[in-house]
Amino acid sequence: MRIIFSRKGFDSGSGGGSSPIVDGVPVSLPIPDSKGIARATYGDLGLGDHAARASRGAYGADSLCHHDPLFTGDGRCLFGQVGAAQTHLANQGVGVGDTFLFFGLFVGDDGERHHRIFGYLRVTAVHRLADGIPEHLEDSSHPHVLGMHGSNDAIYEGEGRQARFASEALRLTVPGGPLTLWKRPAWLKPGGLSYHDRRDRWLRGGRLRSVARGQEFVADVRRRKTPREWLERILEEF
Repeated sequence: MRIIFSRKGFDSGSGGGSSPIVDGVPVSLPIPDSKGIARATYGDLGLGDHAARASRGAYGADSLCHHDPLFTGDGRCLFGQVGAAQTHLANQGVGVGDTFLFFGLFVGDDGERHHRIFGYLRVTAVHRLADGIPEHLEDSSHPHVLGMHGSNDAIYEGEGRQARFASEALRLTVPGGPLTLWKRPAWLKPGGLSYHDRRDRWLRGGRLRSVARGQEFVADVRRRKTPREWLERILEEF
């Protein structure tokens, strides 16, 4: 089994700001649409004011957004990936039985920006869109269904939910920051996370200096018991 820490939503490079925590609930703002494929606006998702505030007016209710990952009302999730990030997932063997933990940049009431997990997806199917759109997804509003993003375009499907509250267990950044200084679970050891091979990233005190950019960080936990137990505790937060 693999656990994938998957960066999504607004940040300084995509959208220009941080996603908000509203009434104690993390609300991930999808990145702006850059391909002219999307049909959903921030207003459609009830996020117009939040997008305008986070982007300092660059985006608003009428702006199209890349609504991905897409969480449905029945406890399912669709997540699309393409290009170099999808190649990395494929090379790491990510597929059925693996779990994505979606994280992003958030700002709390205290004004402190931090990374936190806001959603998950347990993969039950992987659809290679070059082979065609699966019939049950044809009516989906997912942006990767609406238009191919590249030759290796894929959609991961399965059980998925968003966090019900901004719990401390879902926070990655250590208190006081900086953003990329994470508290890491005890089972995550040097060499155990893709894109984090440098030894100087693995610090004492159970901390990890995460890479500043990147989308998909894969931990292959195989059949180890401790990571699986940690994952179950994390999913209890949803």
